[in-house]
Amino acid sequence: MQANYGLIFDVDGVIADTEAVNAAASIQVFADLFGLEGVQREDFEAGLGRGAAAYIRAAAERHDFEMTAEQVAAATAARQDYFLRMLAANPLPAFPGVLELMTAALASDQFRVAIATSSTRLKSEAVLKSASVPYRRVVYVNGDDVTRKKPDPELFLIASERIGIPPGRCVVIEDAPNGVQAAKAAGCACIAVTNSTTAAKLAQADRVVDDLTQVRLQDISALIEQRLS
Repeated sequence: MQANYGLIFDVDGVIADTEAVNAAASIQVFADLFGLEGVQREDFEAGLGRGAAAYIRAAAERHDFEMTAEQVAAATAARQDYFLRMLAANPLPAFPGVLELMTAALASDQFRVAIATSSTRLKSEAVLKSASVPYRRVVYVNGDDVTRKKPDPELFLIASERIGIPPGRCVVIEDAPNGVQAAKAAGCACIAVTNSTTAAKLAQADRVVDDLTQVRLQDISALIEQRLS
């Protein structure tokens, strides 16, 4: 039977609670590399889902700290190293409902599954392993595969192409406004989870939920069919 629907998962903030670790690693980078104290998690919000460089620059701009391209490159490299160390010391489980929804989709003839993230393969693979996600059974697109970051739709367009399902028949699971924008720009439907920000900031999504225990495969297929009708 030919699959009719695509289900695309973001990683950071969707698969597991990585945003707290991302922020902690980045705060440490600002302190260790640049002596900049007082950086907080909310300072990174404008860079959520846009890749490591945009994430770092978001906090720098909040603190009126001008960074050269070389400093950004050094900060993003250090951030990944700090993140991997923190994750190794304290592995992250998957968020509620993630593994159940992915497993159900993998077992269905009607669905094809992809993981699509702006993070590097090294960093995102560490998260997927930590959360016991069967990522080798799905299409896996990461930041190393794209030249343009969210809110550009390139990431989700590649995922759609690789699973062989048109964007209009795909639902993206996201947690950040930039990700929601990218999904919609790609022509996909989007379900947003409030793991990283408020429901109000995710209002552009087709549906906003507290966690993925509230989402079933029939909800996803119904959402797609409703949009196409």
